Amino acid sequence: MNFLRDCNCTSVPYIQLYEKLLATRLYEERMLLLLKQNRIAKWFSSIGQEAISVGATLAMRHDDFILPAHRNLGVFISRELPLDQLTAQIQGKDNIFTAGRDRSFHFGSLQHYIIGMISHMAAHLPVACGVALAHKLDKAPKVVLTFCGEGATSEGDFHEAINIAAVWKLPIIFLVENNGWSISTPVKEQFACRSISEKGSGYGIEAYEVDGNNILAVYELIVNLRKKVAEDSQPVLVEALTYRVRGHEEASGTAYMPQQEIEKWKQRDPLLWYESFLLQNQILSQCEIQQKKDSLESWIHLQIEKGLERPEPLACLKKEVADVFAPVEPPKLESGSSWQEMRLVDSIRQALWQAMEKYDNLVLMGQDIAEYGGVFKVTEGFLDRFGKERVRNTPLCESAVVGMAVGLSALGKKSVIEIQYADFVSCAFNQIVNNVAKTYYRWKLKVDTVIRLPVGGSIGAGPFHSQTVEAWFTHVPGLQVYYPAFPEDAKGLLVTAIEQPNPVLFLEHKALYRKIRTLVPKEYFCIPPGKAKICKSGDRLTLIAYGLAVYWALEVAEQFEGIEVIDLRTLIPWDKECVRSSVAKTGKVLICHEDTLTGGFGAEIAAWIAEHCFSYLDAPIVRVASADTPIPFAKNLEDAFLASSRLYQKVKGLLAY
Repeated sequence: MNFLRDCNCTSVPYIQLYEKLLATRLYEERMLLLLKQNRIAKWFSSIGQEAISVGATLAMRHDDFILPAHRNLGVFISRELPLDQLTAQIQGKDNIFTAGRDRSFHFGSLQHYIIGMISHMAAHLPVACGVALAHKLDKAPKVVLTFCGEGATSEGDFHEAINIAAVWKLPIIFLVENNGWSISTPVKEQFACRSISEKGSGYGIEAYEVDGNNILAVYELIVNLRKKVAEDSQPVLVEALTYRVRGHEEASGTAYMPQQEIEKWKQRDPLLWYESFLLQNQILSQCEIQQKKDSLESWIHLQIEKGLERPEPLACLKKEVADVFAPVEPPKLESGSSWQEMRLVDSIRQALWQAMEKYDNLVLMGQDIAEYGGVFKVTEGFLDRFGKERVRNTPLCESAVVGMAVGLSALGKKSVIEIQYADFVSCAFNQIVNNVAKTYYRWKLKVDTVIRLPVGGSIGAGPFHSQTVEAWFTHVPGLQVYYPAFPEDAKGLLVTAIEQPNPVLFLEHKALYRKIRTLVPKEYFCIPPGKAKICKSGDRLTLIAYGLAVYWALEVAEQFEGIEVIDLRTLIPWDKECVRSSVAKTGKVLICHEDTLTGGFGAEIAAWIAEHCFSYLDAPIVRVASADTPIPFAKNLEDAFLASSRLYQKVKGLLAY
């Protein structure tokens, strides 16, 4: 193609494209030299692929968000992120994007409209969907560009992200860099279709192929697609064909790759091709090219050395722990004098309704939550009041929906996600524990989301609709876990979860939804997390429970004298001082929960009591939990499985100790 004649772009920044392409190559060559000198530990090379990152980035507007992958150095350089800061980040230095808490391009800079990846391939694609949804809600004419490699297209998040983007008509360009290899796995072992771009038709979106080594072809295509996506609000898929001429990372080498193939692609080096183009079309002279190389090389060297000179982070465990969660100012929302009798399901519904009225940036997402009102009817009527933009039925894509919460948060949105049954949260496990939980600690982006999880048994629903899943997540730093037992607590704690800018898993017991009624404040009010409630006072035995187990505890407590029943209400954080005070008074403690025994949260409570309250104890700490089996379906089997079937005898035995 004669680009000067055939390009549809009104003005092509030929010089800028060259300078950013050259800077990317020179920076990387310097890093490879430092690697040989043992001054850096690792490097993922993008040599031969830079035209994609640079061309696509410069084709976007400066305030369009870009979500790069680990071979997109050109994105950061084209967005003019200071190279001393980038170098310091890569080396884990202090007072920089992740302050040594993460490596490489695993960070974001909202100032530069960049949100980085995590190590799990394709996990950032749902985040891109969240950013695009935020733009759509704001009616902003913005487009999101997100990168991934051909290996990532085999991941579930790739499918879920493109599918939901297509269904919701989100303004995203999904750019896949097909460089032929995923570590040592060639594309022929990665997918059976002719090309990645073929997949577009399966999602009902347009797809394109482009020569990824031709920076002008990349630039022109993305410029035109950016305009199209902004106007149509439809995602597109782009496959950029290129080749990885170096190892996955330098230590792995290229012995597994056909050397003839490598040499063939080296002849198509994007920098050499573009320099030839500039010379042939008299855009730059050889002298000007050399001057730019000399100037850039000198400048890049200085910036890298400046970055390497930054101090190492100082280890301060107190600060590290404090930075797991974003700081929270306790909201001044207290219950008033107006109360009404409610079921648990009604109190949750009312909290959500009042929060939706208070925050026009709050979005609800989940399967069947709109017209149908959710399988438990918590959101019935919300669609008529708040509209389809804010009450959003999702496809079956738990992982993508949870990942979108990160992108929504980046643009100041709140989200409440309903997982239809808590059992299905396992489909979103990676997003929750590796993306949602770790993002604030890594680079200070608050993830303002609540994930509602209908949990628990006693309803004869069998192994896949009855689990109580708190122990899966109480181990993960960065997540708060709430588990109320009473309608008043459910409303106050859900409001608290929505008010604060940290991710909260909010467990709601299905068997309690419509079983009990209590008085609940009508006002929008908060209950602070980490504050247990003493449901019944006593001086002979402390019985600690949460969720449905609180009712089992109260029932047993009525049959004995002197049992103090504590409802923890929240598990992360949990009220250690309330427990300490009670154990000091009674000298005996029993912990009861519905989850299975081994590895259950009761073990954490028991360990803490043994370590911190040992001198108060007059008897061994006792745990009562459900059997270490999957939850059976038949009622008599489920009854035998549940902790409630053993609680009375355990209490009796402990009192007699």
